[in-house]
Amino acid sequence: MRIILFANGELPDPDHARALIRPDDFILCADGGARHAMDLGLTPDYVVGDFDSLDSADLVRLRRDGAELDAYPRDKDYTDLELALRVAQRLQPEEVILLGALGGRLDQTLANIFLLAHPDYADLRVTLVSGPERAWVMRDEIVVRGRPGDLLSVIPLTPDVTGLTYHHGLRWRLTDAVMPFGSSRGVSNELVAEEARLSLKTGVALVIHRESNR
Repeated sequence: MRIILFANGELPDPDHARALIRPDDFILCADGGARHAMDLGLTPDYVVGDFDSLDSADLVRLRRDGAELDAYPRDKDYTDLELALRVAQRLQPEEVILLGALGGRLDQTLANIFLLAHPDYADLRVTLVSGPERAWVMRDEIVVRGRPGDLLSVIPLTPDVTGLTYHHGLRWRLTDAVMPFGSSRGVSNELVAEEARLSLKTGVALVIHRESNR
């Protein structure tokens, strides 16, 4: 099973998002993310949150269309996206495609990114997609596929990322490097092949792939 997870941030390229959807995808929404799904002509399978971003007409439509609604009180310990990730864990998908996680409030955007690095969700394979950009959390090794000229950045999410190595496919190479939290050293590398392989020994990093203009 593959899950398409809509958060309540911005969806900068709806056509690009629509092209990602497969007929058998499970559509999971974090509160107002359901509006993104409905705007794309999709019927959410499951919507979770405190529903402060959905009005009564949205809720009527979702119920009518058969969506399962999992309502939480506003006073809660988790964001709506984290609640959705907990649902995704129970479903044990092969992959989660996360849409609408960026933009809008800065605190929500940062929380959404850091949430992907939380050890509780290390068993989820999540790909964050925002227009021409894709991002993944790297805990050991990752292979990124694209085209020469695409940009690739590595951002440390823990106090130190050690043993960082760019094995092949990137213009600027690294071997067994240490990258501390807050470092900009990994920003704006460039693919020189259709595949790049990276690895690290300790720590967690965010890998961001941006398609070049075609």
